[in-house]
Amino acid sequence: KSFNTFCPLGPALVTRDAIPDPQSLAITTTVNGEKRQESNTSDMIFSVAELVSYLSRSTTLPRGTAILTGTPEGVGYTRNPPQYLHPGDEVAVHVAKIGWLINPVVAE
Repeated sequence: KSFNTFCPLGPALVTRDAIPDPQSLAITTTVNGEKRQESNTSDMIFSVAELVSYLSRSTTLPRGTAILTGTPEGVGYTRNPPQYLHPGDEVAVHVAKIGWLINPVVAE
C-alpha cells in the first residue's frame, strides 16, 4: 500500500529467466541529467535470494510481488549542502538489463 503517485515502478517487470543473476545489475539515478547515485545490486546488504527466503517465511509472495529494498547511497538530504527535488525536475533511474524509469517531479 502506498499514497497515490508514490513508489513508481517500471518500465517493465521481468521474469526470473530474463535475469539469471539479479546480484550483478548496475543501477544509476540522475536528476536533470546529473548523476546522483551509481551502484550495483552486488552492493546490497542482503541478496535477492535472502530477501525472498526471509519474507516468504511469514507471508505469501504471489507471482508479481514487488519487494522494495531501498536506495543506494547518495540521497539528496545527505549531501553537503542538501539537495532536494523541486517541481519541474526529472528523475531517471536505470537498471541494467531492465531499462529506464523516468518521472517528472510535480507539486500537488
